[in-house]
Amino acid sequence: MSSSLSVSAPRRLSRRLAALTAVLVLLAGTVLASLAVGARAIDPAEVWRALTGGPASPEAIATVVGLRLPRTVAGLLVGLCLGLAGAVIQGLTRNPLADPGILGVNAGAAFFVAIAVGVFHIMSPAAYVWFAFAGALAATGAVFLIGSWGSMGSSPARLVLAGMAFGAVLAGVTSIIRLSNRQAFNAMVAWEIGSLSNTTWPVVAGVAPLALVGCLAAAIVARPLGALALGDDLAQALGSRLAVTRLVGVLAITLTAGAATALAGPIGFVGLMAPHVARWLIGPDQPWIMALTAGLAPTVVLAADIAGRVLTPPGELPAATLTAFVGAPVLIGLARRRQARGL
Repeated sequence: MSSSLSVSAPRRLSRRLAALTAVLVLLAGTVLASLAVGARAIDPAEVWRALTGGPASPEAIATVVGLRLPRTVAGLLVGLCLGLAGAVIQGLTRNPLADPGILGVNAGAAFFVAIAVGVFHIMSPAAYVWFAFAGALAATGAVFLIGSWGSMGSSPARLVLAGMAFGAVLAGVTSIIRLSNRQAFNAMVAWEIGSLSNTTWPVVAGVAPLALVGCLAAAIVARPLGALALGDDLAQALGSRLAVTRLVGVLAITLTAGAATALAGPIGFVGLMAPHVARWLIGPDQPWIMALTAGLAPTVVLAADIAGRVLTPPGELPAATLTAFVGAPVLIGLARRRQARGL
């Protein structure tokens, strides 16, 4: 038996490394396509010259460096954040159908954007992106406090219920603001559709540090979440500090999902799909799931953004529309599987 285990361990490792390599190669190809594909297709060699300062046409430089490069970087950052947030919340709640939105991140961001536009008359996306981030932070913090209130302390079920209830309240208030202020409604539509089309370097540079801190927190909590999946009692017996794990996990979800929502608006299903595909490819190992998700989720976001550029010329479809189109059938399929009952 020991010999079979020793044989299976290297085989499992090689399979996981092969899957990770394939995902990274796919991500690299998607990044190149994001820089080359659009209303005007640009040859990959011309893209390379535009990026490296070679002899490229002024139009190619303006398109690649000025428009598509910040959009691609934003797509990478949004996908990375959404994927890691999804992996963390699925591990934290032990619910494989969990999504970052159940902690009220999207609802909190939308509520603060409604306040920014409807009350303070802030119309610039570069300005109200910070309201979106602050709303995500405030909503997740409030959900964590509500879910931890009382002598029973926090639990996955209480966090989920608190997030759904609090998110519903915020969504209702946001709807009231939108209906009472036509200006707010029109301004919020561009953000609420979930698109990368209006991304600029100042917004990316401002949000990126907080997003990377959230990604670091997700990496730190990866192994403790693997123990948490075994149950609270066994996790404690293995030396896991449940309160610290949950606190760092909620911090990671808040920063990553908040940054992604602030940058591109609410983009659904990415945080649900990518961890599931990773789990299907390499098995229930939380650190490996996060590593694979970190490559898969940006690939999904960039592929959706690329498809949105070319499907309805001369206009564009927002990335969130494409992810929902693919993600809804995936969610239905996952809900019908017996394995979807728990991690």
